[in-house]
Amino acid sequence: MTLRFAARTVLAGCLLAVAASVSATASAQDKPKPKKDSTKVKAPKDSADAAKVPKLWASAAPLELTLKANLKLLRRDKSEQSPYHAASFTYLDDDGKAVEVPLRVKTHGIWRLKHCTNPPLRLNFSNKAAKGTVFHDVEKPKMVTPCENNKSSEQYVLQEFQLYRIYQLVTPASHRARLIHITYADSATGKTDAPKYAFLFEDPEVMATRLGGTLIKQKGAGPDDLNAGIAGIAFLFEYMIGNTDFSFWGLHNGELVGLPDGDNLPVGYDFDFSGAVNTHYATVDPQLPIKRVRQRLFRGHCQQNGAVPAAIAVFQKQKSAIYALYSDEIGKLLEPSIVKETLQYWDDFYKNLERPKDFLNNCEGKN
Repeated sequence: MTLRFAARTVLAGCLLAVAASVSATASAQDKPKPKKDSTKVKAPKDSADAAKVPKLWASAAPLELTLKANLKLLRRDKSEQSPYHAASFTYLDDDGKAVEVPLRVKTHGIWRLKHCTNPPLRLNFSNKAAKGTVFHDVEKPKMVTPCENNKSSEQYVLQEFQLYRIYQLVTPASHRARLIHITYADSATGKTDAPKYAFLFEDPEVMATRLGGTLIKQKGAGPDDLNAGIAGIAFLFEYMIGNTDFSFWGLHNGELVGLPDGDNLPVGYDFDFSGAVNTHYATVDPQLPIKRVRQRLFRGHCQQNGAVPAAIAVFQKQKSAIYALYSDEIGKLLEPSIVKETLQYWDDFYKNLERPKDFLNNCEGKN
């Protein structure tokens, strides 16, 4: 299989249209367009029937959980090829009854895997064992936890979780996520840690299926390989949050969902190195023309700049909903100073949208 999935404009805008809710132009977008017209593209809608959304993703309320596992054994795994270990999750159902779900867990990640006391985890649920529970049909979601057992690490996690919520507001070509309040129980010693906020996000393979495609594992995708409309949203989102630590070409903190017609949807994840989160450990690639993670740099492809105005319209439409995330019950978990700083960061972004040529001049692939 070669990676010449040239962007077919017949499919690319539908997903953009879903995100922007611009139904009035749908019939016009259905007409075939020349291959190089990347400004009016159509993409498939989120194929998931609302009635079939797994219970885990159907609610926005934080889920209280206890993870029971051999924590010492788990935390000493610092290799990307770490094995799975037996574990269980326990939560209370709607009737207040404790439900225990067996699963397997393993460490994963890059920087956080090597440096954190609590590395991110990859979960593996058996549908048979999880049937009838909140974890049915979620398969292998990832769990992002506070790097260390302190308040600032927990706030970083809450800040990053908000970015997944924003991403879902602007396009379904993004990972679903659910906030959890988790207690770690060591199966070897019987000791428990103090509960902390973490979050789960959607298994990449499951996300790809939801979008009607499959996960592409071959590196090397160029601008011609990407759905221009969804790429416009993805690159603008990364610019919004001040993230440069990703590559759809190299599949670094970025994924590609290949559709049956050959079109490909870029999806970003892992935003702890973004300016919006501003972790104490975040750094900038010295090869980039910025010095701090709070500085924004647009990393989209120049030849797809024509799709950016439509992406801007999506973000403008969702502006009120984005800001509202910082005053709802989850937003209130953030420190007031962090909320204020984040909203000011979004203010700067929306001010920049008034003069897009200023940041589009930094696009990649200039002649």
